[in-house]
Amino acid sequence: MSVTLFGEIEYLKGVGKARGEKYRRLDIKSPYELIYHIPRSYMDFRAHIPIAQAKPDEYCFLKLTVTRKLQPQKIRSGLVICKAVATDGIDDIIITVFNNVYAFHALSEGAGYYMYGKVTGGFMRKEINSPVYIKDDEKVLIQPVYRLTQGLTAAMVRTNMQQALQLMKSQPFETLSENIMQKYELKPLMWSLENIHFPESDEAAQLARERLAFDELLKLQLGMSLMKTRARCSTAYKMDDKTDITEFLSGLPFELTEGQSRATGEILSDLCRNIPMNRLLQGDVGSGKTVVAAAACYFAAKNGLQSALMTPTEILAMQHYKTLSGFLEPFGLKICLLTGSVTAKNKRIIRERILSGEIDVVVGTHAIIQKDVEYKKLALVITDEQHRFGVNQRAALAEKGDSPHRLVMSATPIPRTLALIIYGDLDISAITQLPKGRKPVKTYAVTGKLRHRAFNFVRDRINEGRQAYVVCPMIEDSESDLFAVKSYAENAQKQDLKGYTTALLHGRMKSAEKEEVMKKFRDGEIQALICTTVVEVGVDVPNAAVMVIENAERFGLSQLHQLRGRIGRGEFESTCILITDNTTDECIKRMKIMSSTADGFKISEEDLKLRGPGDFFGSAQHGLPPLKIADIACNTELMKKAQMCAAEILRDDPELKNPENHSLRVDTLRLFDKEITG
Repeated sequence: MSVTLFGEIEYLKGVGKARGEKYRRLDIKSPYELIYHIPRSYMDFRAHIPIAQAKPDEYCFLKLTVTRKLQPQKIRSGLVICKAVATDGIDDIIITVFNNVYAFHALSEGAGYYMYGKVTGGFMRKEINSPVYIKDDEKVLIQPVYRLTQGLTAAMVRTNMQQALQLMKSQPFETLSENIMQKYELKPLMWSLENIHFPESDEAAQLARERLAFDELLKLQLGMSLMKTRARCSTAYKMDDKTDITEFLSGLPFELTEGQSRATGEILSDLCRNIPMNRLLQGDVGSGKTVVAAAACYFAAKNGLQSALMTPTEILAMQHYKTLSGFLEPFGLKICLLTGSVTAKNKRIIRERILSGEIDVVVGTHAIIQKDVEYKKLALVITDEQHRFGVNQRAALAEKGDSPHRLVMSATPIPRTLALIIYGDLDISAITQLPKGRKPVKTYAVTGKLRHRAFNFVRDRINEGRQAYVVCPMIEDSESDLFAVKSYAENAQKQDLKGYTTALLHGRMKSAEKEEVMKKFRDGEIQALICTTVVEVGVDVPNAAVMVIENAERFGLSQLHQLRGRIGRGEFESTCILITDNTTDECIKRMKIMSSTADGFKISEEDLKLRGPGDFFGSAQHGLPPLKIADIACNTELMKKAQMCAAEILRDDPELKNPENHSLRVDTLRLFDKEITG
């Protein structure tokens, strides 16, 4: 069978079924995917030194001629040592190969090689162990280092890579026009792919990486835009800009902060346009985003229209339902809660009230986007913590109305660089200050040796009448993690928190159980809540003034900041204690960041630098494909160029349907792995 660039990897010359399976372990299924298996680093054989300069126990490059091969020796069952003598023309060295007869037989007496490996021995006799080598007539002396899997060697990948690149040369395509390449000073795609794998020079490798990183960032921009493109470019729900919300604002028990007022004004202005609003409302935990959302819902209701707010969890849905009810019901608005745990009978009643238009604001989980939920006039769609939803869930809610306005709320401060990609076509409103009266939370990082002192502090605060959170990591929601959390809670009740009222809260509990525990904690019946990250959202207890986070190294910075945001919500001075026995430089740096700033946006920037965009939201669905080349944290200038380029392309061809953009569209869809349809 003839091989094509996008065909099965097995049919590439020299691969076959067995090696094909090994490539699949690396998620490489075609020659095209092999070409985009980018080197982790390079070995520069130009940097070879004389044997005399090679220091014992250090890795180095040597240029050698094999003078004599010795007979392989079987040391014991399954272990073979092969040795050869080589020279650089002045000194000799022993080449030692362990358990790889094939690699040893490939060496020829009298032939010259460049070698890289660890040198051992002393002044009188040196050895180079299991070296990586290439022939001395090899034209490319900067060789790629790839991520490998068992049974797949670097030499195999290099050989197959050359085959795949030859195949691409015979079936060439270019995704960017000559104009774009000239304007942004980019090299052609084929040249870049050849030089990312087998660079002519250091500069060539850098230029190749720049072109491929640009491509990746550009496709990311285009892909997010394609996902958000609406077939209809106007909304059926242009609202009246003379609608007055003075009554709502004067009925609040507090004055809006400057940031809240500004965000509200921007949103209401958008609602009065004849194109759908697409806006991101960002703000730290407790910055008051919900009252801004309530103002928008009030505005829509005054225009005779419905709003819907979707959250990723029932806990958060309940919290929003209670908060919005408090803000809006005094003005006669009807609010309902629709989640998976609502009984079938009540669901039917709620659905009828939504369809009739009796309900002004629907709050719920993904239950509000099920096919059997129909709206009379859904004009405003609000999603909270949007990055936790899959792409399809976000689109499904928007499809419920006739091009409704969209507001995305996030209490996870996202670096602007990342926000511009994830929410590429959204305008951004940010509430950067906390409401009046909120005190910053003091944060300390300690090792496990100080655990008992930390709990002395916790007990002192409880004795003063305050309440405490103790957070344990349960990252993967696994049985072993759950067991560890339960064991921790039992030990705490017998030791550090003996004599105090405690309770356990985790994600595996039923909704009714979680709600009962949280109600008791809110009412002050529970003094210390031992919990997992389920407490990140939805629990608002002003009396809670201290938090202990165990194994703090297992959380991302943004998650630690989210957790910390659960305290400091009342009038009392609050303290967060991070406990970790991890003393690596990176962990120490992360703990220092948490201890030195309460600015969620600054923390998120640092988190992005440390973890990269792929891991920024943990295992949550954020719609971002993994980046293989570009580094969003470091390539900010390149990203700006890619954003400018994407805007230019989309201005003339919003759906990439023009013939000159065919390859770019196909490549973009491929990057997003069919998340975009059409």
